[in-house]
Amino acid sequence: MLRAVGFNDNDFHKPIIGIANGYSTITPCNLGLNDLTRRAEIALRQAGAMPQTFGTITVSDGISMGTEGMKYSLVSREVIADAIETACNAQSMDGLLAIGGCDKNMPAAMLAMARMNIPAVFIYGGTIKPGKLGNCDLTVVSSFEAVGQITSGKIDEAQLNNIEKHACPGAGSCGGMFTANTMSAVIETMGLSLPYSSTMAAEDVDKVENAVNSAKVLVKAVEKNIRPLDLLTREAFENAISVIMALGGSTNAVLHLLAIARTAGVSLSINDFETIRQRVPVICDLKPSGRFVTVDLHKAGGIPQVMKILLEGGLLHGTCRNIEGKTLIDVLADVPSVPNQTQEVIRTLSNPLYVKGHLAVLKGNLAQEGSVAKISGVKNPSITGPAKVFESEESCLSAIINGYIKEGDIIVIRNEGPIGGPGMREMLSPTSAIIGCGLGDKVALITDGRFSGGTYGMVVGHVAPEAAVGGTIALVQNGDSITVDASKLLIQLNVSTDEIERRRSNWEVSLPSYHKGVLSKYMRLVSSSSKGAVTDA
Repeated sequence: MLRAVGFNDNDFHKPIIGIANGYSTITPCNLGLNDLTRRAEIALRQAGAMPQTFGTITVSDGISMGTEGMKYSLVSREVIADAIETACNAQSMDGLLAIGGCDKNMPAAMLAMARMNIPAVFIYGGTIKPGKLGNCDLTVVSSFEAVGQITSGKIDEAQLNNIEKHACPGAGSCGGMFTANTMSAVIETMGLSLPYSSTMAAEDVDKVENAVNSAKVLVKAVEKNIRPLDLLTREAFENAISVIMALGGSTNAVLHLLAIARTAGVSLSINDFETIRQRVPVICDLKPSGRFVTVDLHKAGGIPQVMKILLEGGLLHGTCRNIEGKTLIDVLADVPSVPNQTQEVIRTLSNPLYVKGHLAVLKGNLAQEGSVAKISGVKNPSITGPAKVFESEESCLSAIINGYIKEGDIIVIRNEGPIGGPGMREMLSPTSAIIGCGLGDKVALITDGRFSGGTYGMVVGHVAPEAAVGGTIALVQNGDSITVDASKLLIQLNVSTDEIERRRSNWEVSLPSYHKGVLSKYMRLVSSSSKGAVTDA
């Protein structure tokens, strides 16, 4: 059968490398992956390996956002990881070159790499270039915020159409430091993709060169037997969290790193993010809450420049190794200790945007297992107010657009967790509408669902235990007083313990009616978000 697909007598002693190709026209994030796959395949053959290409799926979070389809987004992480594991292990492949673009492609590939532990490299499809409207840089989030702006009368229909038409100019993943670019930075930091590769633009020639070089490096890694679990150490995870904090990255990184660590057999908890947050400042001025996009970060020195600053400040473990076998100290040896003074994207440790990291872990009677708040750009770190409770994202969005939400409200969206959704949808539509309406600093939003990497403001997600399993968020009633305090790391329902227990005794489980298919399987298998929402526990 191998002869039928092109093997000759001299090929059977060569390493077989699986190329997991996430190409799809469903989303611009994955649009250019076929070209990278073809170039990587040629490079693998030239380097003395036998490439075997197979396809993986993707879900466009931006297109499915705010719809029933978004329930499949986090589920796709498991589907992709399962597919890569199945193809590689079934065919006894010697190495893996995973090529992906949209949000779940990256953590899915990392999960598969950790499960199989064969030499592996990830190739990121690249970031989209910013859309342009006048002098403004646009991203996909600009379109979501424009919905809130038009409902509050800040823009008209023509302006909305202009923003929508210019927000996404071509191929590549969402342009700010949203989830895709955050996770690509994580993989580069942890040594499973090549230096500078995580911030390249999808449509630049650098990306093709990166695919070729990645293929060559992987063949050498197979020869040297350098495996993912050699690299995915506790110290490497700490480095990844430090870089996420420095970048101002996505809340989804918490969920994904917990899942990857569990698969890799590394002890990591949600509390570790808070510990590292206390010592690592935000030094990059990036969207969604900042000014610049990821291509600007690349021009300013990319992830190596950020890592060098952290390394010089004693905030990274320099002995961690990458897929080439080099230590971080070696990789960063020629990177300047101080960023170029002509750029404004990357700051020094002595002049950070925020003196502490932006991903805060909040606990209290509303989230005994924890929750995650993205507090960069938040002007009011503590809000106490009356609860406005919604059982779904759609009902909340309708209330925001129709003016039901007022200054001081605490919005509660529940039954959107891993089990209750199912699938833990991202709440970009309501959070963007809140920003667009001008309420970003005046209200708080809490949910057992997730947030897009494009979300910012006083928002708290990943509330665990979730409503579907009887977490306290299921017991909140309209008008209840709730405190969200990022300074005290507190998320509190201001109701007596006796009243909470009375409500709990009357609570009845109510799950969505998915009785077959992938969502039904997911509901039965998925763990708490505080443990990474994994399905193979």
